[in-house]
Amino acid sequence: MCLGIPGQIVAISDATKKLATAEISGVRREVNVACIAPETEPLESLVGCWALIHVGFAMSRINEEEAAKTLEILTMLGEAQEEIEAMRRSAETLEATS
Repeated sequence: MCLGIPGQIVAISDATKKLATAEISGVRREVNVACIAPETEPLESLVGCWALIHVGFAMSRINEEEAAKTLEILTMLGEAQEEIEAMRRSAETLEATS
Protein backbone atom coordinates (compact mmCIF):
# COMPACT_ATOMS: atom_id res chain seq x y z
CA MET A 1 0.00 0.00 0.00
CA CYS A 2 1.24 3.45 -0.88
CA LEU A 3 0.50 6.18 1.64
CA GLY A 4 1.12 9.76 0.62
CA ILE A 5 1.27 12.38 3.35
CA PRO A 6 0.41 16.00 2.50
CA GLY A 7 3.31 18.41 2.59
CA GLN A 8 3.77 21.99 1.49
CA ILE A 9 6.72 22.96 -0.69
CA VAL A 10 8.47 25.80 1.17
CA ALA A 11 11.70 26.20 -0.84
CA ILE A 12 13.64 24.88 -3.80
CA SER A 13 16.91 23.46 -2.48
CA ASP A 14 18.50 22.28 -5.76
CA ALA A 15 16.74 23.13 -9.03
CA THR A 16 19.21 21.11 -11.10
CA LYS A 17 18.41 17.92 -9.16
CA LYS A 18 14.73 18.92 -8.77
CA LEU A 19 14.94 18.91 -4.98
CA ALA A 20 12.78 21.01 -2.70
CA THR A 21 12.16 21.45 0.99
CA ALA A 22 8.69 20.36 2.04
CA GLU A 23 7.06 20.91 5.41
CA ILE A 24 5.15 17.86 6.54
CA SER A 25 3.21 18.28 9.80
CA GLY A 26 5.75 20.81 11.05
CA VAL A 27 8.82 18.80 9.98
CA ARG A 28 10.94 19.98 7.07
CA ARG A 29 12.39 17.41 4.67
CA GLU A 30 14.10 17.44 1.34
CA VAL A 31 11.96 15.82 -1.36
CA ASN A 32 12.32 15.15 -5.06
CA VAL A 33 9.76 17.15 -7.05
CA ALA A 34 10.49 15.71 -10.51
CA CYS A 35 7.01 14.10 -10.68
CA ILE A 36 5.24 17.42 -10.13
CA ALA A 37 7.74 19.79 -11.78
CA PRO A 38 6.04 22.17 -14.21
CA GLU A 39 7.30 21.91 -17.77
CA THR A 40 6.58 25.50 -18.77
CA GLU A 41 7.24 27.36 -15.50
CA PRO A 42 10.30 27.71 -13.29
CA LEU A 43 10.61 25.16 -10.48
CA GLU A 44 10.22 28.04 -7.99
CA SER A 45 6.53 28.19 -8.97
CA LEU A 46 6.06 25.10 -6.75
CA VAL A 47 6.82 27.08 -3.58
CA GLY A 48 3.59 27.24 -1.59
CA CYS A 49 2.02 24.28 -3.40
CA TRP A 50 0.76 21.21 -1.56
CA ALA A 51 1.70 17.71 -2.66
CA LEU A 52 1.32 14.13 -1.52
CA ILE A 53 4.76 13.02 -0.32
CA HIS A 54 5.79 9.35 -0.34
CA VAL A 55 9.30 8.06 0.51
CA GLY A 56 10.96 11.35 -0.36
CA PHE A 57 9.06 12.04 -3.57
CA ALA A 58 6.31 14.56 -4.22
CA MET A 59 3.96 12.27 -6.14
CA SER A 60 1.06 14.59 -7.05
CA ARG A 61 -0.16 18.10 -6.40
CA ILE A 62 -3.21 18.62 -4.22
CA ASN A 63 -5.05 21.72 -3.09
CA GLU A 64 -4.90 23.08 0.45
CA GLU A 65 -8.41 21.85 1.30
CA GLU A 66 -7.60 18.30 0.22
CA ALA A 67 -4.36 18.46 2.21
CA ALA A 68 -6.24 19.53 5.36
CA LYS A 69 -8.84 16.78 4.98
CA THR A 70 -6.17 14.14 4.40
CA LEU A 71 -4.18 15.27 7.44
CA GLU A 72 -7.37 15.14 9.55
CA ILE A 73 -8.12 11.59 8.41
CA LEU A 74 -4.54 10.47 9.05
CA THR A 75 -4.74 11.95 12.54
CA MET A 76 -8.01 10.14 13.22
CA LEU A 77 -6.53 6.87 11.92
CA GLY A 78 -3.51 7.34 14.17
CA GLU A 79 -5.75 7.92 17.17
CA ALA A 80 -7.83 4.87 16.25
CA GLN A 81 -4.66 2.80 15.89
CA GLU A 82 -3.48 3.93 19.34
CA GLU A 83 -6.85 2.92 20.82
CA ILE A 84 -6.72 -0.49 19.10
CA GLU A 85 -3.20 -1.07 20.43
CA ALA A 86 -4.31 -0.09 23.95
CA MET A 87 -7.21 -2.55 23.76
CA ARG A 88 -4.89 -5.28 22.47
CA ARG A 89 -2.42 -4.70 25.33
CA SER A 90 -5.30 -4.77 27.82
CA ALA A 91 -6.60 -8.06 26.40
CA GLU A 92 -3.11 -9.59 26.52
CA THR A 93 -2.73 -8.49 30.14
CA LEU A 94 -6.09 -10.03 31.07
CA GLU A 95 -5.16 -13.30 29.34
CA ALA A 96 -1.80 -13.43 31.09
CA THR A 97 -3.37 -12.99 34.53
CA SER A 98 -6.22 -15.49 34.08
